[in-house]
Amino acid sequence: MLNLWISLFITVRWIDVVDIILVAALLHQLYYLVKGTVAINILIGIVLFYLLWLVVKALDMPLFGSILSKFIDVGFIALLIVFQQELRRFLLFVGTSEIFRKGKFSKNLFDFKWQTKNAELLDINAIVKACKNMSESKTGAIIIFTKNNELKFYANTGDTIDAKVSVRMIESIFYKNSPLHDGAVIISDNTIIAARCVLPVTEHPDFPAHLGMRHRAAVGITENTDSIAIVVSEQTGEISVSKEGELKHSLTPERLQEVLEKEFS
Repeated sequence: MLNLWISLFITVRWIDVVDIILVAALLHQLYYLVKGTVAINILIGIVLFYLLWLVVKALDMPLFGSILSKFIDVGFIALLIVFQQELRRFLLFVGTSEIFRKGKFSKNLFDFKWQTKNAELLDINAIVKACKNMSESKTGAIIIFTKNNELKFYANTGDTIDAKVSVRMIESIFYKNSPLHDGAVIISDNTIIAARCVLPVTEHPDFPAHLGMRHRAAVGITENTDSIAIVVSEQTGEISVSKEGELKHSLTPERLQEVLEKEFS
């Protein structure tokens, strides 16, 4: 028995260990890219489908197994089609991020987030007051709040802020003469991560024509992620909230506070 374990250990080369670590790091980065998006549900479905195929194969069910095997044979092409947007975001993330900068490669590649993050609670009162003031002055704004998905790809399209949430900070960003007002603000926990961010817009054919690009972007980002979006209309001052691709209109500051407390308290 001891000789068997020794021989098994000898056959494991150092390059095999490196291979396993690299694959684990790649899967880790892919998971955090799709976590909190619709793609994670598709990925789970594919894994369950593959496990079903293994069970059918083990039970020696030739007819059902042959049908499933046809799907497995074209699975790679299907993955390219289904995960087209996610693969594009992943490649752009790798190409535009600082992962390969000197001294940061190993930190970014093998950052498995074993340590617990001390998240600061969102200052809901500051958000509501800022939205109320911008609504009264008809200042257009779009604010995105992250949950499981950190939205790093979309944050990289804007300008890094890294400032604590406050009424003055939010109002100054969306002030009409500010160079940062044209775009979205992304907030994680109680920190303004970035401003002037570019978001995907919804392509739903039944989207109301009278709503502008901010509303389209709010619905677009919440269709594919678990984020929450607030929009203040520049034309009417109306406050809207989007979640899971659904848009709620004409929210009062009190109602907005209730929604945010339900999501983040």
